[in-house]
Amino acid sequence: MREPRQVVVRPLMTEKSMRLKDERNAVTFQVVPDANKVEIRQAVEAIFNVKVRAVRTSTVEGKLKRMGRHQGRRPSWKKAVVTLAPGHKIELVEGV
Repeated sequence: MREPRQVVVRPLMTEKSMRLKDERNAVTFQVVPDANKVEIRQAVEAIFNVKVRAVRTSTVEGKLKRMGRHQGRRPSWKKAVVTLAPGHKIELVEGV
């Protein structure tokens, strides 16, 4: 069993994730690639002291990048959209 801070890497602050937070009370996180939904649920509940209703995950493929004639790839990562129970909120620090 991993520590909760080892499962959740960081919150994602994008336009889409902010819209999901307002409309569906869902918060988006970057998580370690081998984490499952049960681990993600337990980690978010432990870190933020909230009740999680649902967890949706997806693997984001790393983008191809070029430097001159050399080609490489950014690392792939896993995204988790965590829907919170009604009445629960996570206050994240937003941009200035």
